[in-house]
Amino acid sequence: MRALTWQGKRNVSVETVPDPTILEADDAIIEVTSTAICGSDLHLYEVLTPFMDAGDIIGHETMGRVVEVGPESRLTPGERVVIPFPISCGRCWMCSRGLTTQCETTQVREHGTGAALFGYSRLYGSVPGGQAEYLRVPYSSVGPIRVGEELPDHRYLFLSDILPTAWQAVRYADVGPGDRLTVYGLGPVGQFAARIGLHLGAEVTAVDPVPERRALAARYGARVFDVQDDVNDEIRDATEGRGPDAVIDAVGMEAHGSPAAHFAHQALGLLPDALGRKLLETGGVDRLAALHAAVDLVRRGGTISLSGVYGGQADPMPMLSLFDKQIQLRMGQCNVTSWTEELLPLVEDPADPLGTEDLVTHRVPLEQAPEAYDMFQKKLDGCIKVVLDPVAP
Repeated sequence: MRALTWQGKRNVSVETVPDPTILEADDAIIEVTSTAICGSDLHLYEVLTPFMDAGDIIGHETMGRVVEVGPESRLTPGERVVIPFPISCGRCWMCSRGLTTQCETTQVREHGTGAALFGYSRLYGSVPGGQAEYLRVPYSSVGPIRVGEELPDHRYLFLSDILPTAWQAVRYADVGPGDRLTVYGLGPVGQFAARIGLHLGAEVTAVDPVPERRALAARYGARVFDVQDDVNDEIRDATEGRGPDAVIDAVGMEAHGSPAAHFAHQALGLLPDALGRKLLETGGVDRLAALHAAVDLVRRGGTISLSGVYGGQADPMPMLSLFDKQIQLRMGQCNVTSWTEELLPLVEDPADPLGTEDLVTHRVPLEQAPEAYDMFQKKLDGCIKVVLDPVAP
């Protein structure tokens, strides 16, 4: 089959690799019909390279059709399914509490991390990902989400990651009608978070440096701001000087405006992999401009919800401000299937209230994935969300 493989820092290529096969009784193989590039894929492309191996198949936002199943799978060939990015058993203590990203069966104990993830480095199990023609799905009776035939892939695909990630971020922010929510970062997760906040009745402001992203969020009713020195003051002025009830950081470890950490990330990529892994696991730092801005902005007694991925173990945090302002922090990988029951009716609503068909700016053949990664990282050509089509010639 053809698959997108990681070859080095900012270097991915589409190669011919062996087809996946059934390895366990509850495995399934799907033929991929759509697979998206996620903002967190760019961390593999740029920062987490010491945990990658040449030839790794990446990608964790995937849907397609079942083509083969193991003897214990409850799926049937021909079914159309969305594949959540965490791999979980559905039976352990954590899974029984809805914490599928902490699955005790698939935890990657070698690195002290949570559940294995599709296509996401040694840190999360080095499981082949979905930016490929075919994907092996472990625990196929638990994770895959069966979907209907009538609607296009774009309606369903984002149930794999970014839509429930945004939903969880807003739920963790604990906002509802009349509350004030600010979203930092208007990439795909930030776009959905802003729309979900508005859908739930909150007043939403959002901050991003890219005009196209601000324009898209504004179209759904968010009040948008460019990144500038006084942006927090502007938002506070609109909230009686207090700040919003909650702030969602949808940016993560590669935020703009963190020059020292940016330099550290660049230097890390020059180190031998073994040394780079050790430094990341014990002394890595993130670009924290967005998170520190969120701490400054949120009102006293408010909540910060982190959906952007962070990976540093030595990040400096403003503990005085966090404690003094009595700020609540909620965060973590998304427990995708915990939110499916709430999200599926919205996805299938003819009105498409969350705009699932109004997010993809580029759909390109899988063979063009290397160019798409470069475009997405550099935010060229108005790129907000890319979907790769393995079926296209």
